[in-house]
Amino acid sequence: MGTAIPIATKRSATGIVTGKLAMWWVLGSEIVIFGGLLSSYLMMRLMYDSWSDAASHTNTVAGAINTFILLTSSLFAVLAHNAAERGKGPLAAFYLLLTIGGGLNFLVVKAIEWTNEIKHGFTLTTNTFWSFYYTACGLHAMHVIAGMTAMGIVAVGALRGKHLPRVEYVGLYWHFVDIVWIFLFPLIYIAK
Repeated sequence: MGTAIPIATKRSATGIVTGKLAMWWVLGSEIVIFGGLLSSYLMMRLMYDSWSDAASHTNTVAGAINTFILLTSSLFAVLAHNAAERGKGPLAAFYLLLTIGGGLNFLVVKAIEWTNEIKHGFTLTTNTFWSFYYTACGLHAMHVIAGMTAMGIVAVGALRGKHLPRVEYVGLYWHFVDIVWIFLFPLIYIAK
């Protein structure tokens, strides 16, 4: 007699694997959160000219470096998914670790950037722009940490050749984190 498959991994009524469907639900709720945040930012930015002055103090180079880091880490997530699809769990785990490394580099650059901004007097309480900046970037950084944590867990399973479909699910989450940054970067760093 074969091993029973847990109900949670069977296909749902939609024909989509339950794990993938659950990830899309998570991403949908995250879109609502970040969509509201970005919409409020745009409204405030259009209403108050002082936001342009405050935004001129953001570090565009650090933002660009972090954009490159996240895009590169997303490439590694795609390579991990490709390896998992071919049944190469250890290779998928390797690429997930490279993706996690990208997340760590992103956080290091963000920490250096924030340290410099705070040294120059731009804190959470400086004005509404900086409050938004730290809230949006901090929320995004928390999602980077959550993605890295999930990838670490999935990488352990992938290394053992187990639960390889989860590589795709954490990859979807990581791409979402990347896409959010693609919106944050021009809105906060470039549109001055």
